[in-house]
Amino acid sequence: MKKLALLITVAFIISSFAPQNITWIAIGDSITYLNEHTNETGNRVTKGYMTRVTEKLPSISYINQGHNGWTSGGIADEIEKLGLTKADVYSIFLGTNDWWQGRPIGTLADYQNNTGNSTVYGSFRIIVNKLRTLNKDAKIILITPMQRVDFVYIGDMHNNAYGSYKEKNGQSLAQFAEAINAIGKTENFTVVDLYNKSGMTLKNLVKYKRLKDPATGGYKNYPYPDFIDIPFNPSTDEYPYPVDAIDMTFDGLHPSDKGYAIIADMLVKVMKKY
Repeated sequence: MKKLALLITVAFIISSFAPQNITWIAIGDSITYLNEHTNETGNRVTKGYMTRVTEKLPSISYINQGHNGWTSGGIADEIEKLGLTKADVYSIFLGTNDWWQGRPIGTLADYQNNTGNSTVYGSFRIIVNKLRTLNKDAKIILITPMQRVDFVYIGDMHNNAYGSYKEKNGQSLAQFAEAINAIGKTENFTVVDLYNKSGMTLKNLVKYKRLKDPATGGYKNYPYPDFIDIPFNPSTDEYPYPVDAIDMTFDGLHPSDKGYAIIADMLVKVMKKY
């Protein structure tokens, strides 16, 4: 009986210190979506940030709620239709499409007063409110958008956009990151600040952009910022980011394996505490 009691005690102690299973719902745009759709990267990416996090923290299981091309406004508008469920951790990784689509950021008062889905601050309040109804005790992690250079979609070069080195609709991408940081500070949420703290910058997102030299017509590899004013014709030019140009992103916007590893490492530092 004493041996049995000892074994039960030891088993209890071991189970007390064993990692608890944690469910994580990752809400985001294409950067999140691609975790389950690496084939859409031209197989330039092998695994996204959620896979990488759960490899290092196997007690965590995730659900991918990444929606290709969506803004925080789109998520907020469809929040009751997404099939979100109770989870222990929610991450919200949005903002880059809001910037490109010219959505107004608004003010922190829009978040605090729940003014609706007309600003980014208001959109985030709608999303956070929903998550709290699912689990008021859940951890909520905010992830700021990454910096970005000229994006050219590998599947259709006519889908392209300039980088965050200049404003869109009078707003900088840095302002969107600032808004997300402000919400995090107000709510005491952890913020994974990719824009300011990841080391992924305009200079290392790609090694170069391959474009036609306007003077000679021959292709030339232009590093940032030399490529900014060099024209690109998606109807006639070659894809401007060959494999050798990949650095932190593979297309100027979406992370490469190297970029996803950085995002995952920053999240692991936070989530291992849970």
